Amino acid sequence: MISLRNLSKTFWVHEKAPGLKASIASLFKRRWREVHALKPVSLDIHEGEIVGLVGSNGAGKTTLTKMLAGVVYPTSGEADVLGYTPWKRENAYRKQMSLVMGQKNQLWWDLPAADCFLLLKEVYEIPRSEFDGRLKELAGVLEVETLLETPVRRLSLGERMKMELIAALLHRPKVVFLDEPTIGLDITAQKSVRKFLKQYQDEYSPIMLLTSHYMQDISELCKRVIILRKGSVVYDGELAHLRDKYLTTKHIVATLQSPLSGGPAELAGTPLTYSDDSQEVQAHVPKDDVPRFTAALFQNFQVKDLNVHGEDIGLIIERVMRGGEAVL
Repeated sequence: MISLRNLSKTFWVHEKAPGLKASIASLFKRRWREVHALKPVSLDIHEGEIVGLVGSNGAGKTTLTKMLAGVVYPTSGEADVLGYTPWKRENAYRKQMSLVMGQKNQLWWDLPAADCFLLLKEVYEIPRSEFDGRLKELAGVLEVETLLETPVRRLSLGERMKMELIAALLHRPKVVFLDEPTIGLDITAQKSVRKFLKQYQDEYSPIMLLTSHYMQDISELCKRVIILRKGSVVYDGELAHLRDKYLTTKHIVATLQSPLSGGPAELAGTPLTYSDDSQEVQAHVPKDDVPRFTAALFQNFQVKDLNVHGEDIGLIIERVMRGGEAVL
């Protein structure tokens, strides 16, 4: 279990002075300003949960992740992860957690992945029999068995990320911190990584804290999401509840029996848009007005097919991150 109480992090940043004279003066007397990377945060994450940590750049996601991994010391507050204080960096804790950062490598660039894994076997004191079985299982699921003897520098980005995941999970951690694990990957590689993470979580039930700018990662893997805005938690709850609470519009697409020319610009007070071939009519309708609008649609058009889509979860999360500003 992860338990945080009033955990915060403050940095002091040197202010760059504009102008030549001010820049020279700052060499002798610097001006500093206080930056609250993470304001007091209190939350609990239970065994078996995959929690999505979402926010714009600078919201505090990576800072929080690094504090829980023991890389960064907090300014104030307490954290209990599996009964340990992360920043004490006890070996007993480090053997039970793992940190995967999509923008940083933990494998040795010039060594084959297999040799890197042997080094990690010694670091984590994994018995040989368990190591061989785990490596075979992970490499098989990720479909990289034939690449284990290839130097890491010769692997593609997607292949390297799969090797990074193997390295992070060889010691079977109980807590896994995933910071942008699919960044830069193509659609196929992203899908493969998501499928693997879901399968691994279903089988071994570790706590997973996932940060990502790809809403597909969040929507497919996480039932619970934590949204950070300027260092503060602005939402902590189920993703489904977030959709219901902040959903404002429905996207309606009507396919017509035959192309229509010169159709009305609006219907029931809602602007309409037409496809290039005038075969489809589209509108963004307030969710409470959907029944009234669809009734008017059938009265005024010969509708062949009708699709009603909820607002994309990424747009909803973006609106919450921006403080309620509407985004279509």
